[in-house]
Amino acid sequence: MNQETKQLLPAVKNWSLRTRELEFGSLPKLMGILNVTPDSFSDGGVFYSTQSAIDRALELEDDGADILDIGGESTRPYAELVAADDELKRIVPVLEGLAGRLSIPISIDTSKANVAEAAIGLGAEIINDISGLELDPRMVAIASRSQVGVCAMHMQGTPQTMQDHPRYENVVQEILDYLAMRDQFLIANKINPSKICLDPGIGFGKTHEHNLELLGSVSNFHALQRPILVGHSRKGFIARVIQDKQADRIPGSIGVSLAMAAKRIQILRIHDVLATRQALLLFEAAGGLVN
Repeated sequence: MNQETKQLLPAVKNWSLRTRELEFGSLPKLMGILNVTPDSFSDGGVFYSTQSAIDRALELEDDGADILDIGGESTRPYAELVAADDELKRIVPVLEGLAGRLSIPISIDTSKANVAEAAIGLGAEIINDISGLELDPRMVAIASRSQVGVCAMHMQGTPQTMQDHPRYENVVQEILDYLAMRDQFLIANKINPSKICLDPGIGFGKTHEHNLELLGSVSNFHALQRPILVGHSRKGFIARVIQDKQADRIPGSIGVSLAMAAKRIQILRIHDVLATRQALLLFEAAGGLVN
C-alpha cells in the first residue's frame, strides 16, 4: 500500500443517528432502497402499494440491510415533481405499518421538510436529502432539532435538469469542495458533526465519465472526515461500461460494490441487498480487503 492510500483510509468509525449509533467495520453498511413510487428508474411501481412496500422492507432487513431508505418521490432524470401531500400519502402508511417491526434504522429519502418531519415523528432516524439540505429552507432546522442523522448529497441542477449537459472543470475536486462547504454549513447551523454523512451523488448531474472518475477517486472523500455514502445501484453508467443497455445491471452493481469496499466506503445504497451482502462476505473471506 502506498503512502497516498494510507493517508486516505477512513478515520470515521461511527455515525450517530437519532437514537442509536452505527459502527463501521471492515465492510460497508448496506442501505436497502425502498421506492414507494410509480416511476422510479429501476423499480417504479413494484412496491407502490402499502402492503407490498411493508413486505419488501421486512425482506430487505432479512436479506441483511443495515438501513432501510424509504422514498416517496422518484429522483430519476426528468422525473415529475411530487407534491408534499402526495409524498406523505405514499410513505406514511408504510411507516405506520412498520412500527415496531424493524430492528434496523429507517432513513427518509426526501428534500421536503414536511415529509422529513412526519417521517421522524413515525420513527425515522435519518434524513437522506439529494439536495444537500438546500432545497427546503426548513430542513436544516428540523434536522438540528430532531437530532437525526443526515446525509447530504451533491447534485448539479435538479432531477428535472441535472442531465442537461453537466459540466465540471475538475469533477472530483469540485464535489469535494461542495461537500466540505455543506458540512461546514450544517455544523454552523447546529448539526453535530457526528450526525453528518456525505454523498458525492453518483448519477446526479454527472456524465458516465464523471461517475467513473468519481468512483475511481472516491478514497479522496475520506479527507472530509465523515462517513461516505455511495449510491451506484443499477445506474446507467453500468450499461455504458458493459455496452448493453438491456442487460441486467445487478452483476455490474455488485462489481462496483466490491470496488467501494476495497476503498473502505462506509455505506452503499443498493437495491439488491442479499446478493451484495454475499458477494462482500466472500470478497473479504478471499482476501479482497488489504490492510
